[in-house]
Amino acid sequence: MAGDDDDRDLFDDEHPGPQVLESALAHTALSEVVSQPPLMVSAATTLADAIHLMQQERRACVLVMENDRLAGILTERDILMKVAGHPLDLVQTPVSASMTPDPLTLPDDANVAFALSKMVLEGFRHIPLVDDDGRPTAVVSMRNLIEYLGEIYSRELLTMPPEPHQHRFKNREGA
Repeated sequence: MAGDDDDRDLFDDEHPGPQVLESALAHTALSEVVSQPPLMVSAATTLADAIHLMQQERRACVLVMENDRLAGILTERDILMKVAGHPLDLVQTPVSASMTPDPLTLPDDANVAFALSKMVLEGFRHIPLVDDDGRPTAVVSMRNLIEYLGEIYSRELLTMPPEPHQHRFKNREGA
């Protein structure tokens, strides 16, 4: 029927298709997805101070700097696996004792698809972004990427039935 084709055309015009997603993944730089500057601490910062900073700023990680270079990253996962339940004095122990040293970094102009692939394959939740001189500019998180992808598709599209062009309640009876 002509009406069904019209509905399909209307749906295609109003909502992005797979090609829009592919284009966004391949052509959007990570610097466009991340909005906050990274939290940075020195390697000598105590675990107590680093954790307090993370809590205060509501962030899931801090970058650990040594001589103006990225030395490591301390994440919630590091705190859970390396700190919690271990006999450490948080006020005396430096963050360098529990950080992940020499984390994988990406240039801030890397695309979303590459970061997403790395994160999924390597099991990372956070990847520091660096400029051409290797200085941290941001941290991209899996949450950043999911929020970005969610913005591409409207809430309506995410909640539509599998075949939205069908009119399931056309002959509905009752109230």
